[in-house]
Amino acid sequence: MSKNTLKPQVNKLLAALSTSDYERLVPHLKSVSLSTRQVIYEPNEPIAHVYFPQHAVVSSVSSMEDDSMVEVGIVSNEGMLGIPVILGGNTTITKAFVQVSSAAMQMDAGVLKTEFNQGGAIQKLLLRYVQAAYTELAQGCACNRFHTLEERLARWLLTISDRLESEDFPLTQEFIAQMLGVRRSGVTVAANILSRTGMIRYHRGHISILNREDLLATSCECYRVIQNEFARLLGN
Repeated sequence: MSKNTLKPQVNKLLAALSTSDYERLVPHLKSVSLSTRQVIYEPNEPIAHVYFPQHAVVSSVSSMEDDSMVEVGIVSNEGMLGIPVILGGNTTITKAFVQVSSAAMQMDAGVLKTEFNQGGAIQKLLLRYVQAAYTELAQGCACNRFHTLEERLARWLLTISDRLESEDFPLTQEFIAQMLGVRRSGVTVAANILSRTGMIRYHRGHISILNREDLLATSCECYRVIQNEFARLLGN
């Protein structure tokens, strides 16, 4: 794909830029393919590039000494990967890898940092995104402490659906268990409850949302809190 034909509306942050701001970034943007399980960032390694996903879904996970992990952030077409670059740091203690493959716009980290440091609309937009991402992280911590696995699974599936803009997507129960920080058997029980009530269909690593209204009713309030904050700050 030619750099001059990149379509900003695929990524909502790029779409929110004015024409002049976007055109200034175009020469530095490159379309890349992100494959499932591809590692984007490793903990404590310098961040060389930032990414604006299209319909790829990337998870940031925190790992323990026993190799267990839990998802602490998720990024798709609503945002960007590489927040430490604009906050004055250049590394992260989390690992980021691809859940669902698709394309993304890649940019040299130094270029974005220079643009950010100039202030103006780009800086204001990215700071609002940082606030939205912080809200998602903070609310997720509370959700993991107070809500049932069934509620958390419903919230997570709705979030993935929103980010992919689809109600059908590939996800294994093993992967979901890793992301939610629970045993696979727990995910199996929760997924079976949602399946038996007709909210989802799960078959061989593929999930379809069949009744979004009931899934919304099953999800905890955290889904709405996060969704409303993204809409308030970014218009997503």
